[in-house]
Amino acid sequence: MQAIVVGAGIGGLAAALALRAAGLDVTVYEQADALREVGAGIQLAPNATRLLHRLGLAEAVRRVGVKPQAIEHKRWDDGRILLRQPLGETCERAFGAPYYHLYRPDLLEVLSDALPAGIVRLGHRCVAVAQDAEAVTLAFDNGVMVRSPVVIGADGIHSTIRTLLLGPESPRFSGSVAYRGLVPAARVAHLGLPRHSNGWLGPDRHFVHYYVGRGGRLMNFVAIVPARDWRVESWSATGEVADALAEFDGWHPTVRAIIAAADRTHRWALYDREPLATWSVGRVTLLGDAAHAMLPFMAQGACQAVEDAVVLARCLAVTAPNGVPAALREYETLRKPRVWDVQRASWRNATTYHLPDGQGQRERDAAWAASAARGPYSERGWLFAYDAEAAAVSSPC
Repeated sequence: MQAIVVGAGIGGLAAALALRAAGLDVTVYEQADALREVGAGIQLAPNATRLLHRLGLAEAVRRVGVKPQAIEHKRWDDGRILLRQPLGETCERAFGAPYYHLYRPDLLEVLSDALPAGIVRLGHRCVAVAQDAEAVTLAFDNGVMVRSPVVIGADGIHSTIRTLLLGPESPRFSGSVAYRGLVPAARVAHLGLPRHSNGWLGPDRHFVHYYVGRGGRLMNFVAIVPARDWRVESWSATGEVADALAEFDGWHPTVRAIIAAADRTHRWALYDREPLATWSVGRVTLLGDAAHAMLPFMAQGACQAVEDAVVLARCLAVTAPNGVPAALREYETLRKPRVWDVQRASWRNATTYHLPDGQGQRERDAAWAASAARGPYSERGWLFAYDAEAAAVSSPC
C-alpha cells in the first residue's frame, strides 16, 4: 500500500522509515527547499531510542550522540542537587536502550540518510486536501497533485494539514518564553562541566544545559523566563544575549558563564494545545507536534513523534486500503492516553520548576528526596520503560 507523509522533520522522516519497514511504499513531501533543522539540542530517552534501534539506526545515532551520565536538578543560587537520576550504562541496563543528547541537524541527517534517494520531495507546500472513498488528493503550491490511500500530516506545530483537516487551532500560552543558544564546548571547558543534563530551578524560571554534537563539541542551553510582552512562537526569532543574561541576575556563576559565552540566542514563546478531539478524518491523520504539541518540560516532543511513527506503521502494516480509516482510528486509540500523560506532566512541570523560594519549594524538594529514596527512576521510569511497539503489537489493529 502507498502512503504519503507531509513534512520531513524528525517525526515525518521517522514515520517514513517505520512505514517502509512495515512494507508500505512511502513518499515524503516537504515545503522547504532543503532538509534542515534549526540548530539546537534534543534529548532522546530510551522510549524513543529502542524504537530507532529496531529501525536499524543504533550505530548511526551512537556516532552523532552524546551519552549523558545523569539528569540533575539543582538550586538556582548555590547549585545544591535537588534530584539526580542516573543515565549512562545504568539507564541502559535498566531500560534496554540508551539516553542520548543530540544536535538536531545531526539527527535529521541520520534519518534522511537511512531513506533511499527519491523518497523525499522538497519544495512542495501543501495547499489543499480532498478525499473520497478510495484515496486522498493533495495539491501543492507548485501545481503538483498526488493521490494516496493514506496521508500523514507530520508538518509540525503550525501544521497546514491540521488546519485544512480540522480548522483553525487555539494555542494555549504558557506565560513563558525560551532563550536557546549553542556555545562551543571549548569556551566553557574551564567550568569543568560533566556530561549531564543539568536543570537549574529558581523563582519563575529555569535553565537547562547539556553537550551535543559529535564528541560533545557544543554546549546547548535553554533558558525559560517570564514572557513579559513577547508572544511570538517561532524557533528562528532572535534574542539578545544581554537580555538573557539579565534574566538570570544573581544566579549561580555557572549559569551566567554559559549564557555569556554565547554569540547569539534565539527566543520563542512557549505554547501548547488542548488535546484534539480527533487526529484523523477519513484517510488523513496527524503525527507528532501536528497532533499533540506540548511544552518542552519533559524533553519528549521528538520521542513522542517517534512513538507515533512506529504505532501508526504497525496499524497500517496489516491493513488493506479499504481498512485505512479504521486503522487510523485504532492508532489514535493507542496513542492518545500515552501522549496526554506526557502533555499533563509537561504542563505540571511548568509550575513545579518555577516555584518561588518558600513553603511550596520546600515541599517540592522534600517530595523529590522521598522519590529518590524509593529508587533512581521513580520519577521517570514510567516514561522510559514504555514500549510503543509492544503496545501496538498487542492491540486489535
